[in-house]
Amino acid sequence: MNKDRIIGAAKQAAGKVKEVVGKTVGDAKLETEGHVEQVEGKVQNIVGSVKDELTEHNKV
Repeated sequence: MNKDRIIGAAKQAAGKVKEVVGKTVGDAKLETEGHVEQVEGKVQNIVGSVKDELTEHNKV
């Protein structure tokens, strides 16, 4: 598993927490930051998946 996938998953989780806290306390900025962080995490996770696939493909 690529480190980008791990970091991406962590960003997604942290972003979800921020988003929920933002909704709970009525802080739209925090909620938006959380959503953005989740998207960043998803993108980074996809990048890690692509790197994993390329690594596996090059081993063959």
